[in-house]
Formats: sequence, C-alpha cells, structure tokens
Amino acid sequence: MPTQAQAAAPAALVKYPSNRLGNVSDLKPDAAFDVAYPDQDAPGVLLKLGKRVEGGVGPDGDIVGFAALCPHKGFYMNYRPEDRTLNCPGHFSRFDCEKGGQQVWGHATQNLPQYALRVDEKGDIYAEGVDELLYGRLSNTL
Repeated sequence: MPTQAQAAAPAALVKYPSNRLGNVSDLKPDAAFDVAYPDQDAPGVLLKLGKRVEGGVGPDGDIVGFAALCPHKGFYMNYRPEDRTLNCPGHFSRFDCEKGGQQVWGHATQNLPQYALRVDEKGDIYAEGVDELLYGRLSNTL
C-alpha cells in the first residue's frame, strides 16, 4: 500500500486521544460511513470523495471526516453525494465536504468540525483531533 497522504494539522486543532474509526476498505465512494468521535456522544461521518481534497488522507488523499451535528442547533445532518455537502434538515445549513467543511448556506455561524485523520499501513483510519468546537459543548475537552 502506498504511503498515506497526511493532512497538515489546522492551526486551531484540538487534540483528542487517537481513536480508530474504520478501515479504508469500509468506505464506498460518495457514501457516508457513520462513526463517533471523540466519544459516543459525538456522531460523525467518514467520506471517500474520489479526488484529493483539503484535509484528505489515505492513498488518494480523498478520505475526510466530519462531525455530523449541525453547529447551529445540533440537528443530525445528511450527506448529499450529488454536490458533496452535509445538509441540515432543521434550518438548511449546508457544508462543503470538499472544502474542509466550509459553510455554504444557512444559519450556522461556524464551519463544520473536521477530523484530523491518519491512515496506517493496514488501511486503518484514526482520528486524532477536531478543528472546530463540537455542537453542544462549552469547550473541546473530554
């Protein structure tokens, strides 16, 4: 397996204990793979986008992970493969998964928290931090 593509750590990265979220073989292109990070009370998704993207890891630099609760009011978001966005059913905020979770529409006032990921030689995917405040938390500490 080729050496993984390692994303540069964002300046505001909040480090959490490393946690295995899955394996590269678990992911299907443009399909959300449900995970939880940094704990079971923080749902998220892994995505294989099929092209090298900001924060992407893995052999193709196309695997990213995001918190799945909207930073506006905490609604669980849905992945839309047609435009590679995560979308809030509550107030319709939309986040671009190809651009690091950047908000592109709606009431949210921050971008979507993105995981700092790494892939090991067996293809296991680990999260090691988050770059934004998780919904419902007063701080990014466990």
